[in-house]
Amino acid sequence: MTRAPLSAFRWRLAAGVYASSALYMLFQGGKTALMLFMIVNVLFLYLLLGRWSGISKISGERRLVQAGGAQQTVLEAGTRLKIELQFRIPGLWPIPYVLVRERLVRQGGKDMPFEVSFVPDFRRHGSITYLTPPLSRGHYRFSPTVCSTRDVFGLFEHDGTFESAHRFSVLPQKIRIRHWNELHRGMKGPYSHATALRSMKETTQLNGVRDYHYGDRLSRIHWNATAKSGEWKSKEFEREAMPRSVIVLDRCEAAYPQPEFFELAVSTAASLADFGLRRETATGLVSSGATKEGFLPRASEEQRSLIAKHLTGVACDGQSALYSSMRQAAELLPSGSIAVIVSPQGGEEMLRTMQWLDRKGLAPCLIHLQAPADKTPEALHWQRLVRSHGWPLYTIGHLQELPAALEGGAHHASSV
Repeated sequence: MTRAPLSAFRWRLAAGVYASSALYMLFQGGKTALMLFMIVNVLFLYLLLGRWSGISKISGERRLVQAGGAQQTVLEAGTRLKIELQFRIPGLWPIPYVLVRERLVRQGGKDMPFEVSFVPDFRRHGSITYLTPPLSRGHYRFSPTVCSTRDVFGLFEHDGTFESAHRFSVLPQKIRIRHWNELHRGMKGPYSHATALRSMKETTQLNGVRDYHYGDRLSRIHWNATAKSGEWKSKEFEREAMPRSVIVLDRCEAAYPQPEFFELAVSTAASLADFGLRRETATGLVSSGATKEGFLPRASEEQRSLIAKHLTGVACDGQSALYSSMRQAAELLPSGSIAVIVSPQGGEEMLRTMQWLDRKGLAPCLIHLQAPADKTPEALHWQRLVRSHGWPLYTIGHLQELPAALEGGAHHASSV
């Protein structure tokens, strides 16, 4: 029986009891019948006044506290969040307890329901605390919180809601990479001439003001500084870090039979982006799924925020194979960059993709996501072909293996 029919049944039952007591007093008479009718009236008055108990105007505040830490709005995947709620109930009518129901809604994922109760104090205040399970990567919000109470007989339920527009994000899990020598391959390897020529170009990021140089375009003149100083001044732009790297996240749905592997791919991409931007290296991202998304290589805090926001909500929704996705995103792959592919795919598809990147003037590099049971002779064969072209290849099965693989070198990682 659902909530609405159950409430109607209780009202009919209460009306039947009241009618029975009234008829008993009218037809039976006497002190017993009169006392019974008076008691029923008192009880029904109590039940009716419960509607004005104040629960409908309940208000509250919510705090998010990371376990053992200060108040947080941005977390990392795998952490648990402690939710603290403070309530205030207006009015004077006694309330035995309050049942609190709320849902934590994950964008594109499943909701998490929570149900906790508390007993209000004499000031009609109360508080609850609960702990979430380990949170997955994504964007979260709370649905309106429903607070309800019942009379001492448990017959009728009265409720109220309050909404706290609390949103937070859970970033992908990252692991710190101390150094990666292969990142400098663009300067010292066969693509050094292409990288040097392109990576020293100026970006559109303003880096300050300098003296005017003969031949500067009018668009470079900093008019405000010129007016203040009385001398010609030009804008100084940041130069791209050397070398540049582009992280290629494979989002082909068919390539990830296990959802955990896509989370590993996202965490690997986030760790690589964090490493590159910490080293002030121009880092970009190509992420082609249901829509083509990405960022050209840049070294700035804004770039760090854009990549982190994208990886927080990215989904494994691509229908095209890796080679097709790369060709569609060719404008996000500037020649002379290091293209770091993060993918569980292998075989002919991967060789074809890396050959196309090589012809386009990029230095391809592969971080292959591979479970220990997948080291078949076929897998070892195409991996040997990749190494025979001089392209770095790293194989990992867990995020914790990434620093050792990168810091130990491509040949060592490939032979594991």
